[in-house]
Amino acid sequence: MTERVSELDQSASAARYERSQKSATVVEGAGGRASRFWSARRIPATIVSLILLGAAGLMLYDIAAVRAGHPAMYWRRKLAEQLAKQPLNETWVVVGACVAMAVGVWLILLALTPGLRALLPMRRDFPHVRAGLDRAAASLVLRDRAMEVSGVQSVRVRMKHAKVTVRARSHFRELDDVRADLDGAVSTGIDELGLSRPLGLSVHVRRPTKKG
Repeated sequence: MTERVSELDQSASAARYERSQKSATVVEGAGGRASRFWSARRIPATIVSLILLGAAGLMLYDIAAVRAGHPAMYWRRKLAEQLAKQPLNETWVVVGACVAMAVGVWLILLALTPGLRALLPMRRDFPHVRAGLDRAAASLVLRDRAMEVSGVQSVRVRMKHAKVTVRARSHFRELDDVRADLDGAVSTGIDELGLSRPLGLSVHVRRPTKKG
């Protein structure tokens, strides 16, 4: 009875996978490890540009009208009056300031982070060639590798920027043996992807859930 319960227990491993020295070698002059791809972010840039262009054009027109002897626009006079007598602790003022701050932090993060998390940079074996691999495609390749392991009934592969998590179900063979074979197969698959940095690997194997 004890052996039966032990056989049904979950077997899991979480080991750092390091690429071999030979495969990690970069051709001299290739520029070293490839960095992540930067997103163009055309939509946010276009929206911000249009808003700034419209606001700047409106302000310049109003200033030119005032210089020519015409009164300032109604909205600018009204805004100046409201700002002069409006307490700063009003709820809508605080909420507006928080929203403006959140938008500003979001724009700063967009400017300082590369984005394109779905595109994994590959090793630069040639100085003038830069390649990337789609994260979903890489996950599918590793999933196919895992399905080739004897005893694996189904498998899910979750691939992040620095770690690969494999969750498999095994309907026969010892769970520790299946887990060990999965470690080797997926580790080899990660190496053959040619990514610019080694990825962590976590493998979890369990029995299928009994129905009924």
